[in-house]
Amino acid sequence: MDNVLAFLRTVEPFQLLPDDVLAGVADLVEEVHYPRETLLYQQGTSKLKALDIIVEGAYDTFFYDSEQHKRLPLTYPAGTCYGGISILLHKKRSIRTVLVRARTRVLTLPRRDFRALCVSYPAFFHFFTARYGEQMLNEEFAHFVKPRDTPEQNFLVADQLFSRRVETLEMRPITACTLDTPIFEAAQRMAAAKVSCLFVTDAEGTIVGYCTDITLRDSVIAQRLDANRPVADVLATPLVTVNSGAFVYEAILKMFQTKTRYLLVEREGEFLGFLSRNKLLSDLAQSPFMFIQAVKLAQSTHELKRRWDQVPEIVQQLLGRGVKSEIVNQVITAVADAIALKVIDNVLAEHGPAPARFVFMVLGSEGRQEQTLVTDQDNAIIYEDKANEQRELVRAYFLRFAEAVSDQLNHIGLHYCTGGFMAKNPKWTHSLSHWKRNYQEWLRESNPENVMRFATFFDCRYLYGDESIMDELQAFLHQELQKPSERFFRFMAQNALQYEPPLTFLRNIRTFVQGTQKVFDLKRTMTPIVDLVRVYALQHQIFRTNTGERLALLRERGVFREKEYQELLQAYYYLMGMRLHKQATQLLKDRTSPTNYVDPTTLTQVEQVTLKEIFKVIQDFQLKIKVGFTKSF
Repeated sequence: MDNVLAFLRTVEPFQLLPDDVLAGVADLVEEVHYPRETLLYQQGTSKLKALDIIVEGAYDTFFYDSEQHKRLPLTYPAGTCYGGISILLHKKRSIRTVLVRARTRVLTLPRRDFRALCVSYPAFFHFFTARYGEQMLNEEFAHFVKPRDTPEQNFLVADQLFSRRVETLEMRPITACTLDTPIFEAAQRMAAAKVSCLFVTDAEGTIVGYCTDITLRDSVIAQRLDANRPVADVLATPLVTVNSGAFVYEAILKMFQTKTRYLLVEREGEFLGFLSRNKLLSDLAQSPFMFIQAVKLAQSTHELKRRWDQVPEIVQQLLGRGVKSEIVNQVITAVADAIALKVIDNVLAEHGPAPARFVFMVLGSEGRQEQTLVTDQDNAIIYEDKANEQRELVRAYFLRFAEAVSDQLNHIGLHYCTGGFMAKNPKWTHSLSHWKRNYQEWLRESNPENVMRFATFFDCRYLYGDESIMDELQAFLHQELQKPSERFFRFMAQNALQYEPPLTFLRNIRTFVQGTQKVFDLKRTMTPIVDLVRVYALQHQIFRTNTGERLALLRERGVFREKEYQELLQAYYYLMGMRLHKQATQLLKDRTSPTNYVDPTTLTQVEQVTLKEIFKVIQDFQLKIKVGFTKSF
């Protein structure tokens, strides 16, 4: 008793109590011994029955994240106490995971008596609340102790967004005029019908274009064009259509991808009406697509950065609703595209108009519309050829322009490419003729490095500028691929065989050590599918960039049977869904930089079995490409 009382007088919060009260506390405590190392409490789940006062030994405490990594380690040595904050402010549940060291001795004060002391002696109570307040200033600590039911901003509307068909929407009837209709009369028809889009037909009644309120503003009023001229002079194209059986989200994504504000709805070759993007988005209220619209309206780099930081939350909500991973990829890509377009417009405004026609294109996973949350910027610039005396000035402009764009994207969170595949790298900002020579060199002087470059730049997608420049480059590439290129395809095939699925001879998942865990790399596991599909796309002159779209076209051409197509498609997007979910969890729950590493022991038995089957599918297709292309040589 005397020894216990003497010890309590050395423990900081108990020094705040009167001596007679302290003597009473000494009667209430019980002594507990831990002869060996013990996992005493688990964060968020273990209920504390008492305040623990450490006499000898120590408590090692920390937070576990979803990868079972220890975060914010903190040792409670002899003379300190653990559990006060948990009892008072955390519904009696241990805030941290607690590992007791061997040969630790503890005095335990029952929870009821501890609370009674807090009620009776404010200074004693404030000792614990003040410590809690200090710790909550640490953002990482606050993240791990926040209530689990904290309401989050909801970026999703009702599930009907992903289950409702276009044909169930209210469409606007088509208002039309002929090509020879005077512009003023076309405007009158739009006003009478209260529509912002008038479709234009040829002599046979086929819709060939459209005229919008923006057309009238920019091409007529701003240009002081004679309103008696035919509407054919200001016709806008191309027409973008969607099948009435498509889902609502497919229609909206198509609008963003094609940058159109109006979508004609067709069924069996007939137009049923049209959809307006503004009307559709206003009907959807909060949704990922309204979020994309908000990105388009952002006024500053700071706001664009804030929007990009919200993407992981959108991804988590979409995956939680069971939305397919390929759609989640497209949403991420649509946001990244909107940010890049905004940045490019801002930089052009700062630097002045470009001195030549150009194309800003995106490459790699961004070019394939398969971006994840571990993404960097892969881009390049092609500009038109100019006379000798202008070449240096034009090149200097685009290099300054490219550096400004890349720097702003990096600041927003779309980080620099570690491999240097960026327009700010002088190697990837060049004239059209120079780009043609690049492709020729990669095809004719095939080696592993050139094949890697070709693979990256074959997955290129137009983003901004004069698309006809890119069309010309693709037409050139089409001609070059007609020439004998056995050596090139051999290296492309070898590239697709570079990474083997992590499956051992005994059909276990092969791992490597990363930190304290044994893991496999999800990205590297998916790479063979991307690579082998690319080889076949090249062989069959398919210039679509998305892996799923390439697969569908290869199936149509008989390269893959239906069963093969389904196996590859499902394997690829199962891995993609797992990858996206893991990255979102790391960013939102663990507050760590996302990676592509997975510890198989953290997966369910079903997930492990599914992965092994997927790895077997990849092995079979790698064998197919090995045999098929070996016969070609």
